[in-house]
Amino acid sequence: MRFISVRELRTSTAQVWQDLVQEGAIVVMNGSQPQALMVPVNGNNLEATAKAVRQAKATRALESMNTRAEAAGIAAMTMDEIDAEIALARRERSS
Repeated sequence: MRFISVRELRTSTAQVWQDLVQEGAIVVMNGSQPQALMVPVNGNNLEATAKAVRQAKATRALESMNTRAEAAGIAAMTMDEIDAEIALARRERSS
């Protein structure tokens, strides 16, 4: 996987497009921070690629929620405890 700067993307766009096909993916960096992942798509794989990206984002979000739940000590809540929290939130909202 190749890493390029935002400046390189702006100044060498034609070369970046060519490299993207060869590399399979390019990471666009803003300073030392990654900002975007470019992957080649076409009419045959656009939907499948978009679906894979959505699934990856959902998986990452779920992992983040699990990590926060474990840190807060609520990862092992029972269904009764969850139902009680929901009922409390509803009561507070309707008050």
